[in-house]
Amino acid sequence: MSAVPPEVPLDDDDFVTRARAGDLEAYELLVARHTASAYRTAVLLGAGSDAEDVIQEAFVKGYRKLSRYRAESSFRSWLLAIVANETRNLHRSRTRRDGLVLRAAVANPESQVAEDGAVGAVLAGERRATLVRALRLLPVKDREVIVCRFFLDLSEDETVTMLGWPRGTVKSRTSRALTKLRGLLGGEEVHRG
Repeated sequence: MSAVPPEVPLDDDDFVTRARAGDLEAYELLVARHTASAYRTAVLLGAGSDAEDVIQEAFVKGYRKLSRYRAESSFRSWLLAIVANETRNLHRSRTRRDGLVLRAAVANPESQVAEDGAVGAVLAGERRATLVRALRLLPVKDREVIVCRFFLDLSEDETVTMLGWPRGTVKSRTSRALTKLRGLLGGEEVHRG
């Protein structure tokens, strides 16, 4: 391949094309470009301290499935859809694991279950912590749409792609989820005041 002058930035589609042709460095550049938003997605969807594992698995799966990427939406939203799926997989395995931990705690009352403090480390500040607490109280699908639209700044089209929902569902769920979130935040303020 011919060298590209450094002043001409390549877009994701250029990197995808190069990665599909076997250029691992191009895929590494995609990973570098999207690691922060992938990490934020995993944390905000509830991966907590497992967020790095989730995104690592998502990047590996993304590379393996690169031939399936059709550029109908942005590479970023396609990749974040994989991150969201991996986070859902994590929740399913956590549910099974948490059941085992609870049974072990009953059998051995002296053991302590460590609290997941990763979100607190990532999201600083009182207001943000309050927002994240309220966000966690939302049903999963409401939380996902809020994270996509407002925390990750995905467009409606990118949200449709990432979540795999019809556009009307994204619109209506966003509206209902915002109403629920406002109610939770209002209740939080009342309890604190």
